[in-house]
Amino acid sequence: MENSAARLNVAQRTASIAALRSRTLDVFVIGGGVVGAGAALDAASRGLVVGIIEAQDWASGTSSRSSKLIHGGIRYLEQLDFKLVREALVERGRLLRTIAPHLVHAVPFLYPLTKPVYERAYVGAGMLLYDLFSYSGGHRPGVRFHKHLSRRQLREQLPGLGRQVYRGGLRYFDGQVDDARLVSTLVRTAVTEGAKAASRVSALHIQSGGAEPHVVLAQDEETGERFEIRARSIVNATGVWTEDSQAMLGAPGALSVTMAKGVHIVVPREKFRAEMGLIIRAGASVLYIIPWGEWWIIGTSDTPWHWDKTNPAPTSADVDYLLEQANRVMDTPLTRDDIRSVYAGLRPLVSGKARSTAKLSREHAVDVPREGIAVIAGGKLTTYRVMAKDAVDAAVAGRFPSPRSRTKGLPLLGARQLDEARTGAPELVSELGLSDAVADRLLGRYGDRIAEVLAPISEHPHLADRLRGGCGALRAEALYAVTHEGALHLRDVIERRLRLSIESNDSGYEAAQEVAELMAAELGWSAERVRDEVESYRGLIQQQRAAMDVPDDETASALLTAPR
Repeated sequence: MENSAARLNVAQRTASIAALRSRTLDVFVIGGGVVGAGAALDAASRGLVVGIIEAQDWASGTSSRSSKLIHGGIRYLEQLDFKLVREALVERGRLLRTIAPHLVHAVPFLYPLTKPVYERAYVGAGMLLYDLFSYSGGHRPGVRFHKHLSRRQLREQLPGLGRQVYRGGLRYFDGQVDDARLVSTLVRTAVTEGAKAASRVSALHIQSGGAEPHVVLAQDEETGERFEIRARSIVNATGVWTEDSQAMLGAPGALSVTMAKGVHIVVPREKFRAEMGLIIRAGASVLYIIPWGEWWIIGTSDTPWHWDKTNPAPTSADVDYLLEQANRVMDTPLTRDDIRSVYAGLRPLVSGKARSTAKLSREHAVDVPREGIAVIAGGKLTTYRVMAKDAVDAAVAGRFPSPRSRTKGLPLLGARQLDEARTGAPELVSELGLSDAVADRLLGRYGDRIAEVLAPISEHPHLADRLRGGCGALRAEALYAVTHEGALHLRDVIERRLRLSIESNDSGYEAAQEVAELMAAELGWSAERVRDEVESYRGLIQQQRAAMDVPDDETASALLTAPR
């Protein structure tokens, strides 16, 4: 199963930068979130010469701070945005069944009812339409139909729900994904198709080439070295940085992006007794209580944001809002002491005339400010593949002939021999003294690459140990993040590869030293570098916790961006 072309690591990054400097690309992608990664895979799988850069880590922005849902968007039905809902549900089915069945899993949710007959009929009609849309792509959706539940059934399946709150409800299914892992897997898959990928490389300026190749001035953020990249077409997929990156052309862009901050809190699973997730109305938006392993993710808020794009800050007002909304329906109210972690992300919404960010459409827009340069903004995680296809199509139009997109039925790395991996996993982990639960966990994160993750344990048995901090991750996974998944810094591993930031009792504080030492052995870090990485990450945790006591965005942002 080992394939050196599937690795993201220091050697691969160095080789990719050398290739970016030395050859003219067909398609050059700026931005390593889910849309940029999807665009790189889309273009590379067409047989084009492709490069992609990301100024920080893969998925370090919006694409690692979502609600982790692959869904049609129930609330968009009420807004009559049927096109978006249908498109998203068709994509949900592709991800669940073909593209990433190891990463995307079906999850049941309850839509509770407060009124008798009328509300049940109204919501039931919407759920029926939701189910029918999911079949409209010509394939089975990968989830079951919705089901009506009585008040008694609600009490049995959600005993933690307030008994006087609801008269019944409807159970329906959507998908769930580790968003950051989806992005890194997209990049790795693009690399297997020939793409040249380098994180921690930023674009500084774009010189439009007219009929000739465009020239991008780039900078290696690890070394400070600047170099030029030539490409016949460019895809700008920079999310909330869209307007900043449009300015690199030296001309005003047609797209304007509104940033909406979404905050989530994470609490232990035992704090809410339920067999399924929950969606409830919360003003102009909705609130999800989402099962995530041993935890609940509760979110999201939806407020305008005007400050630092790199580290949006949760405030006490955000936390209080989420607790207030969740406690409206819980039998035993949550308190701040129940919260194990908080994270905030920014949604890049194409600006419209709506008065609040909650009402802005999640449909995407593509602009072509210069021939051969496509700028894409808006959209949602679920429809990344469609967005990527549209962006590549727009970028290459008029520049050169290109084959059509192939990604509709293209399995990502980890999905291609998944059935065989599932069959062999129990014996594999047993030989290493690990449990079936470990096999299930690894299959759900790495798919058919599970043997690759566990291979070093034979020579280094200590890698089978779990990391400290109350999480289920193995030390081998931290090593794999460096050798195969492109992690260059401690925060890359803790936040985006292993999710210790939301899957441990202390946001990864205790595990930081252990992970840094594992990384040091592979990356050649000095003791001083290890100390700096650990202190930086632990300082970030402390700043985030302090921001939770600050009432306003501006003050919280200043606190989170202060030197550590």
